[in-house]
This record gives sequence, structure tokens and C-alpha cells, in this order.
Amino acid sequence: MIDKNIYMGKISYVNSFPVYYGLDHGLLPEWLKMVPDVPSVLNRKIITGQIKVSPISAAFYAMNHQELLLLPDLSISCHGRVMSVILASNYAIDDLDGKKVVFSQESASGASFLKMIFHQRKVTPVYQVGDVTDFEKVSKSADAVLVIGDTALIHPWKQSFEQVIDLGQLWYEMTQLPFVFAVWVVRRSFARKNPLVVNEIHQLLLMSKAQGYQHIDAIVEAAKNKLGLEKSIVKEYFELLFCDLDDKKIKAIGIFFDSLLDQGIIKQRPDIRFFNP
Repeated sequence: MIDKNIYMGKISYVNSFPVYYGLDHGLLPEWLKMVPDVPSVLNRKIITGQIKVSPISAAFYAMNHQELLLLPDLSISCHGRVMSVILASNYAIDDLDGKKVVFSQESASGASFLKMIFHQRKVTPVYQVGDVTDFEKVSKSADAVLVIGDTALIHPWKQSFEQVIDLGQLWYEMTQLPFVFAVWVVRRSFARKNPLVVNEIHQLLLMSKAQGYQHIDAIVEAAKNKLGLEKSIVKEYFELLFCDLDDKKIKAIGIFFDSLLDQGIIKQRPDIRFFNP
């Protein structure tokens, strides 16, 4: 029994349902407290130490790798199309020079990836970070908008913009590799002092994820009810999502980090370091 409460982040989108299924259905010990929020807030909370273990944006790991360790075999990734990380735009990417592109304030990896695309193509939009959950408002005020998570799934972006570009598909066409949007991390200082506790949390997450994939139909039903979408759409979405972190995904993370370095978003190439008890 752990003698005090430990706080762990939890992505508040349906994409994390498989990883947390077991913890949401009886596996969660009393000493482990869930903190649900959007990725950008979880990013901030792990750096301030409010939470010790969390999923965070892969790009945020790159920016703060000296303070964090990756937890093995946990991610939110795709092999091509992903449906929940999209650029809704009235112009082709190459024609967005000088145009207003609004980024969801909830995103880090998607925003970094899109900036990388613009950088490579020598396109310089006018960036604005804001709330994109007001679908009607943003569709009238922006030339293009980056949307992630549940907001990307529930609104009819194709009805209000000329085209919808799936960033998972775009990355795959460029690299023939998966894209890793989120990774699970632990604070290095916490892992150093509490390796056995971190190992227990990691094992709980892996058990929880295994139970999630054993109950994927229940997950699809829960996500359908939360999003208000047709079951077939939600089922397809979960078929496109992966929550492991195999060698191909680790290679893809490295290529993504190289691109962040190339465009000056990070100043040094991050170590890809895993927690090992």
C-alpha cells in the first residue's frame, strides 16, 4: 500500500479510452488519483509537478526530455489516417501563405507537425492559437484551422471548409511511418526516488490497456454515446488508433524530433529515454 496519493494525468478525449478501460473498471487503486484534462494542460501539469505520470504530446516530450522518461509500450498513434487530427482549410497547404491559420490551444504535437510542413514548403501563414470548439465561429473567421481530439470528430468540418486534410495520412505519405501524437511519461525525479511505485503504475496501465482491447466493443459504445456519432464511424476511428510503442513508432518519433530541430522548435536533439526499474 502506498502511503500517500499520487496524481496521474488522463487525456479527456475518447482516444484514451482503450488505455484507461481497466483503471475505469476496477483496477484503479485508492492511492492513484486520475486528473483528466486536454493534452496541453497535462503537459503543463507534469512540468509543474502537479502530476507525476501522464500522457503528453510527443512534441512536448521533445521540448522537456531532460525532465521526463517515456513509459514503454504506451502511445496514441496512427498508421496513416487518424480522423481526429485534421487541418480544415479553404486553401491547399501551399496556398496558405499569409492566410490566417488557427491552432487548437489543446494541441502541441499536431501544431508542431503542421508548422514543420509549412516550414518545409516555405509557406508562412499568420498563426493564431485559440478556442476551436465553437465550430460556427471559427469556420467564419479562419482560412484554415487545426483541430484535434473529439472536436475534430463531432463537427462537420467538410461542410464549412473546402478541404479537410488528415495529418496522420499526410505524415504517412511523407515518411511511410506511423505518427505518434502522444506518449506516456514519468517525471525523472519522481522515478529516481520511487522506481517500484512507477513500475507498479506502468504495469497497471499495461493491464488496463490489455483489458481495453478485450472490451473494445464496450469502448466503441461508450465513445459513441459521448460523441453522439454513428457506431460505424466510432468503430472505424478505433480501428485506426494504436496505443503501443513499437520499434517503428520509436523510429518515427526520432524523425519527428529531427524535423523539430531543423525548424528551430527545439534547440537540441532529445534523448529518447525509457523508464527502466
